[in-house]
This record gives sequence, C-alpha cells and structure tokens, in this order.
Amino acid sequence: MVPLVLTDDVGKVAIGKQVETAAEFSGDDSGRFVDVLIISIPYSVSWNDLLSILFSDKRLNVVLIQFLILRILSLLLNIKVVLPPNVTVPALLVFGDSIVDSGNNNHLPLTFGKCNFHPYGLDFDGGVATGRFTNSKTPADLLVKELGIKDLLPAYLDPNLQSKDLPTGVTFASGGTGYDTQTSTLAEVIPLEKQLKMFQEYLEKLKSIVGEKKTSYILANSVFLLVAVSNDLANTYFSFGFRRFQYDVPSYADFLVSKCSEIIKELYDLGARRLAVFGAPPIGCLPIQRTLAGGLQRTCVDKYNDAAKLYNTKLSSKLDSLAKNLSRSNVVYIDIYNPLFDIIQNPQAYGFDTVDKGCCGTGDIETLFLCNKFSKTCPEHAKFLFWDSIHPTEAGYKILVNRVVQENIHKLLIDPIYGK
Repeated sequence: MVPLVLTDDVGKVAIGKQVETAAEFSGDDSGRFVDVLIISIPYSVSWNDLLSILFSDKRLNVVLIQFLILRILSLLLNIKVVLPPNVTVPALLVFGDSIVDSGNNNHLPLTFGKCNFHPYGLDFDGGVATGRFTNSKTPADLLVKELGIKDLLPAYLDPNLQSKDLPTGVTFASGGTGYDTQTSTLAEVIPLEKQLKMFQEYLEKLKSIVGEKKTSYILANSVFLLVAVSNDLANTYFSFGFRRFQYDVPSYADFLVSKCSEIIKELYDLGARRLAVFGAPPIGCLPIQRTLAGGLQRTCVDKYNDAAKLYNTKLSSKLDSLAKNLSRSNVVYIDIYNPLFDIIQNPQAYGFDTVDKGCCGTGDIETLFLCNKFSKTCPEHAKFLFWDSIHPTEAGYKILVNRVVQENIHKLLIDPIYGK
C-alpha cells in the first residue's frame, strides 16, 4: 500500500512518500497543515476497485476525484500508452505552429519568429536553445516518447537530421503559421500548404530508405498531429484585424474549418489514416492577450475565448463528418480548450502558482525576441503555466499531454473498420 496525500492549501499530491507528520509534507514553516486526506492505494489496484475507493470517501467531490485519478495514473502507476494487441505506432508526424515546432524556424532567414536563444531551452538537455518555443520539450516531444517511439521529435529542416530519424517521424511545424495563408505571410514562416510539400519530399526520402511497401505501412499506422489556428484567431483576426474587413467571427471560423478540412483530405490522400486535430485553446487567457486586451485587471478576453469556442464547435462537427466519409480512417478532434482553461481556473490543483504571466521577464508581453538572454526568469519554472507570454512551460505541457493521451489515444488507435 502506498500513501496518497493531498493538501487543499498547497494543491499537491505526494505519491509513495511516507509522511510522519502533516508539517513534514506541507513544507510550511509554521507547521500548519490544512485538511489532510490520506488514501491508501494498492499498486495492483483494478479500475473498479480504484473507483470504489475514491467514490466511497465522503471527503472527495467529483472534480477532486477526477484530478486524483489523473495524478494516480501519472505518478503512482507511471502508466505510458498501452497499445492494444496487434497495434503499432511506428512514427509521429506533426504539422502546425510554434506549439510543436522543434526548430524549423531556425532555418528561415526573414522571420522574427525564432527562439534559438536563451532563456528558451533553459531546461532542455544541456540547456540548449534548439528553437523550441518553451523552456524544454514540446507536446510533440512528450507524445512521441509517450507512444514509445523515441525521446524527441526532430525538426524536418534540422541539418543534423539523419536518415535513421525519418521512419520514426519528424515535425514540419513552423512557429507563427496558421490555416489562413495570410497568417504565415505576415510572420514570414512556413504555411501549412508548404508543410505538406515538405511532407511529400519526406515521403520520397522515406521510400528510398525503407521501400514503397514499408512506407505505406508507416503511413497507415502512424499518428498524424495537426496543431494550428491560434495565430489565425489571435493575430490575423483580432490583433492585426486585417480579416475583420472581410469576415465576422462565425464566417471566419467557417473559413478556417474549411482550410483545416482541406489539409486533412490532402494528408488522407497521401496515406494518413490516424489523424489527431487540435482545437483552439482559450486564446483570450494567454498572458499577452490579457495585457493587450484584458483591461487594467488583465482579465481573460471573453470575445477571444468565445471565438475559440465557436471555432471548436464547428471544427468538431466537421471532423465527425470527415471521420465518417474517409474510409478506414480515424479523424479525432482534440479538445485543448477545456483542459487548459481548467488549469487557468484552478491552478493550485495542478501545482501552479502563476497562470496569468509568463516566466520570462515581466511575463506580461515578452515572447520571441522580447524574451532574450537579458530577460530574468522566474525562480521556479515548474510553478508557472506559461514560459513566455504565449507558450506554456514543459510542466504545463506535461499535464495537457497526459490528459490528451488518456482521453483520446484509444479513439486514434481503434480499428477504423470494426471500431465504428
């Protein structure tokens, strides 16, 4: 039996730690410790028994139970993705923006959308600024490891990329891009259409390495990840406002969903069968948007969040339709809005102290070149949800990826014929 200790004042869970006194765990100099819950969980607990243990404890409400289950999964059982029998995932192939860019923008001469300098990468292996828009690993890195494929997902444009890296996947993502070509033009980055051309080039290289038959197998069994739209809504539509002369919010959301659908169909025609598509996050709660449009109190910007939610509703419906019409495929909508918004609303439950500012500089506005080697960073990186004023820390990404995997991986891996 392993003691699980939760404190409602610091919002932490300790797993596998013997605690003699409450004060020992709380780290409170005063020795105070509020409402300690101690629940004994066996290592070999079944799901039914686990739920019975949690639901029978009258001190726990449903929200707390959900949180505890997630923490038990990630900390106590240390579960990675368990693939169904006869299911393999040979590669992860990623398209999109800065959330999943491992350094492709490093090789673009005209863009300001780069972060291959400190303090970016401060917590990466060796403290190297690789061009990832965070302090360490991206969601793509975390997911490729979670799937048991490899430790990191390299950028396709990385000059150090080797032939042996290709069969297990790369990222074509470019920070600052979006579904709207105007978005990538403004940022001087790689549009999604060009990312698809890079993917076609990748396929020719892959065929030369493993052959046509093995390439087809890799495509049909790999996970394809599409992460975009935040720049379209936050920058092209709201901040710069160019598209507001042509579209209201509902019609712009329709335009973006149509563009996303085109990308999915092209990937499908090229052989992709397991496609995960991220929805929009609560863009109005990003630190930079709080600063620019959240008033003196820097509150979340409701109209930005409302636009994100409207887009997500339309996207989810479209993906359901595509999943039915694209034979032998799994096209899955990934809700990132609600998990991220829940962290922002309940930071202590997830171990964060600050969710309205980035760790870099003042945290209000610094991102890209404004977050640089002269910028001070917060003392405890893992206590901040955001690294700069736009991008989460690795600590934030870990929580989000864990939830995304637990809620969606079975939808991606289920047999597309018998599972529907």
